[in-house]
Amino acid sequence: MEYKQAIIIRTDLGMKKGKIAAQASHASLTSFLDAQRKSPRICDEWLPSQKKVVLKVDTEKELLILFEQVRRLLPHALIKDAGRTQIEPGSITALAIGPASDADIDRFTSKLKLL
Repeated sequence: MEYKQAIIIRTDLGMKKGKIAAQASHASLTSFLDAQRKSPRICDEWLPSQKKVVLKVDTEKELLILFEQVRRLLPHALIKDAGRTQIEPGSITALAIGPASDADIDRFTSKLKLL
């Protein structure tokens, strides 16, 4: 079986490339740690490839709808910024899902565009 992780970034915040990279990293690691607790075998199989896809949404509402769809089903991490640099404290910047099976992730993300 193939596994991957999806990282979804909000584009409406106007984050610069470095900020996006940091938020994506926070999301990826935090979601991986959630997955390790829930599905250690999947994590072990995913680690050699660390297959990831980075996608985008235009609004916080879109990100929160996606979060609600996956939160009870798949490992995930919803990231809120500390507000030390570019954006307001508590702003929701990113969501990571997985690692999980490609099919499980695609079920929720297949209509999203690449960042």
